[in-house]
This record gives sequence, C-alpha cells and structure tokens, in this order.
Amino acid sequence: MNTANFLAAGKTGEYKDGDKKKVTAGGKEIMVARAGGKFYAIANRCPHMGGDLSMGTLTGTMIQCPRHGSQFDITDGHNIRWTSSQGALLTIYKWIKSPRPVKTYKVKIDGDNILIEV
Repeated sequence: MNTANFLAAGKTGEYKDGDKKKVTAGGKEIMVARAGGKFYAIANRCPHMGGDLSMGTLTGTMIQCPRHGSQFDITDGHNIRWTSSQGALLTIYKWIKSPRPVKTYKVKIDGDNILIEV
C-alpha cells in the first residue's frame, strides 16, 4: 500500500463503534470517527460557526455540532441540517452563511494504524 501522502492519526484499537476524537495531522484539526465498523475523517470545525465537531453527538454516520445543531454525514461531508434554528432565525443564518458541506479526508487502515490523507 502506498502511504506517501497519508499521516498517522491513531490506532484502530483506540476506537469502539460510535467513538470519535479530535486529532492533528499535517497541521489540520481533524475528527476521526468509527461508525458501522468503518473509520471516517472530517474537518473538526463546523463550517457554520466553527463549532468543535468532536464535542458533538455522533448518531450512526451523522455528527451534530454542539454549537448550533448543524448536522453532517461523515461518509461524504454533506450537510443534513444547517442549524437547529427555525423560522426567521434560520433564514438569517442561511443569509449570513449559506449551507455548505464539511471537508472529508480519505482514510486507510494499515495493520492497526489509522492513516489520513491530508
């Protein structure tokens, strides 16, 4: 396996299914999670208002930001819900900053090492 562009981000044994944590790889803050037996890596900061996603709630492959309730699918980064706000406040949030996905990173497992392409 060519791992030239991949950086170490922990060991597989550090995670049970449903676990997540913040790591730093290549100077980037990344959230690594295990869901359904697979490992995923996304940018740790919510693109809405910069919330720490590793402090959010992981349900299956959906992470919810602890700051404003934005939700993202960790498999591909797409936005599920921009904020938990409703009505006029939701309209204002979308006007200030339009919904966008969270960046994802390719993950490889080499033995018991979790490697992230950054």
